[in-house]
Amino acid sequence: MTIALDIPPLANSLGFAALIGYSLTLLPSILRIVFPQSKGTTLHKWLLQYRRHIGVLSLFLSALHGYPYLHKRSLDAGDMMTYLIYIQGVLAFVILILLAATSNNWSMKKLKKNWKQLHKLTYALMFLLIWHIWDKMSGHWTYLTPVGLGVMTGATILFLIRAYTEYETQRQKDLEKATSLTISEK
Repeated sequence: MTIALDIPPLANSLGFAALIGYSLTLLPSILRIVFPQSKGTTLHKWLLQYRRHIGVLSLFLSALHGYPYLHKRSLDAGDMMTYLIYIQGVLAFVILILLAATSNNWSMKKLKKNWKQLHKLTYALMFLLIWHIWDKMSGHWTYLTPVGLGVMTGATILFLIRAYTEYETQRQKDLEKATSLTISEK
């Protein structure tokens, strides 16, 4: 059995580049929790320093990725199939716009706690991108498809490990606090 991989069109290559950029924005937080020894390394510092720039670049690349597809097909706003075909890409793009538009110090100050809540959308975006790649590329994979799926799946697995680690750490702190309160009451 042989698997034929197509040569990716420019739009797919732009989407892949956007995906890699987006994945790089996820790494600092994930690595800090999952691999604490990576904190303070040159790579970690560089990613933290340029995370916002890389995120905005990813938004730009994703716009370039989607434009040829929207231009190639005539869109009918009254046709439900239009929405079903483009839902993943449009949702991903909207999330990227929100993240990029609020990735600045002014937004952090104005939105305060809401900024952190808004930026948790990035984790929904991880799952959305896996779905987008799998759905849109099924039947005509290029050599970039398995790499893109691997990158996003790997980032998602590391995120899940991070979430579990943070949950366990918080649970342990809560348990210690409850234990110390119980002991002090006696």
